[in-house]
Amino acid sequence: MSVHYSIAFNFTSAAWAIMIAIIMDILDGRIARAMHAESSFGVELDSLADFFSFGIAPSVLMYQMHLSEIGKIGLAIAIFFVIASALRLARFNSIAQQNTEIKPHFEGLPTTAAGGIIASFVLSYQLFAEGPELTAKTIPLLMRKMPIFFKIMPFLMVLISILLISKLRYSNFKKMNFSHPHSFQFLVLLIVSLILIFTYPQNTIFIIYILYFLSGIIGYILRLFRLRKR
Repeated sequence: MSVHYSIAFNFTSAAWAIMIAIIMDILDGRIARAMHAESSFGVELDSLADFFSFGIAPSVLMYQMHLSEIGKIGLAIAIFFVIASALRLARFNSIAQQNTEIKPHFEGLPTTAAGGIIASFVLSYQLFAEGPELTAKTIPLLMRKMPIFFKIMPFLMVLISILLISKLRYSNFKKMNFSHPHSFQFLVLLIVSLILIFTYPQNTIFIIYILYFLSGIIGYILRLFRLRKR
């Protein structure tokens, strides 16, 4: 559905379709685990759906919206993103088959997050593009920066693609233990985030995805500093 909207240059609907796919991806895994209905076939089918929803769809969306303007380089960036998504999912399946236990972190940026970054950017940028006709609530500081995000989006897509196939650690919130002291802080942060999402939906979702995107890079740098101190 997202690809159809992208080809028709309906970028807002294309981005919302990806966001809906993210919600469905979160729910289907939890439902399968709750019903003890997990299977190797289900994992493969889920990965195929993820590949189309968070690999192909965001790539087509960004190509139609922006990357096509820079010719063959833009096409190469879009293809690189698709390939990186496929490799990321293949590695995830390989690890899942070897060890069924849910780890506290992912190796590399999850494909859902990669798709979410692109979709949430598009939603915020489309608000900016509305200009004086804008009626939705927005965060002024972020909206003023949207032209900068638009210009660096090709570079950002390359970086996202690299992070997909990297081994940087990204938190897996499925493993969150709410009895842990740090989990209370996370719960407070979650409540604040939900309030902000309700008030400034598109902008807040984009900020959350950018912070998650940066968390893996910052975490890696901090671990390097700790190792040097030892």
